[in-house]
Amino acid sequence: MLDVITPNWPAPPQVKAYITTRHGGVSHPPYDSFNLAEHVGDDAQAVANNRAILVQTLKLPTEPIWLNQVHGTQAIAAQPAQLNGIADATYTNQAGQICVVLTADCLPVLFCDRYGTTVAAAHAGWRGLAAGILEATLQHFQVPAQDILVWLGPAIGPRVFEVGDEVRTAFIQVLPSAQSAFTPSRPGHWLANLYQLAQQRLSQQGVTHIYGGDFCTYTDQERFYSYRRDKVTGRMASLIWLHESNESI
Repeated sequence: MLDVITPNWPAPPQVKAYITTRHGGVSHPPYDSFNLAEHVGDDAQAVANNRAILVQTLKLPTEPIWLNQVHGTQAIAAQPAQLNGIADATYTNQAGQICVVLTADCLPVLFCDRYGTTVAAAHAGWRGLAAGILEATLQHFQVPAQDILVWLGPAIGPRVFEVGDEVRTAFIQVLPSAQSAFTPSRPGHWLANLYQLAQQRLSQQGVTHIYGGDFCTYTDQERFYSYRRDKVTGRMASLIWLHESNESI
């Protein structure tokens, strides 16, 4: 049975969002079972079957606009012509177009505005987060920052995400207060809080309605894929779209 997470946030009713877990598909170990990524070495037909299950089970209005994610800061419109486009975020103000990102430790970030006119999904690994993927995504909203809602999905947690000095420096150079998101672990290494770092960057842009952020993909092996834990593994999908009035809920 398909196991999905529904964000707990006060999004308007026309905003639909789900996050998949590793359960409910046909992929064999080590991708068991609901891997949705084509680039991780899984059987191509299994991935295609999993994507078909996703569309059918969630009654998606169209095929999601899958991306070729590169840990960058490019945000593109979610439309069929952009399928497999090189980007780390998609946005849309068109009903029925599905924004989606794939993750397995990196932070998936979902956006909407309180009026339900625009939605977006961003893939925020530490590189993209430090470089400004969240800021780049926010540029495509035509409302004040205080009218934007953000939900932080399953990512590697602050107790296990160890990074080197270069990662800490990359964040502090942009926002000095980021030092509070790093805890020393051993010489030259730090435990980084991706959720806190994302919250800081969003707050810097005036976004105050931030939800989620209480998962850990690394420690919850039963439910989530984790690249750092397993190396060869699948990917979860975080999807968001605007519901059409004639679309079944």
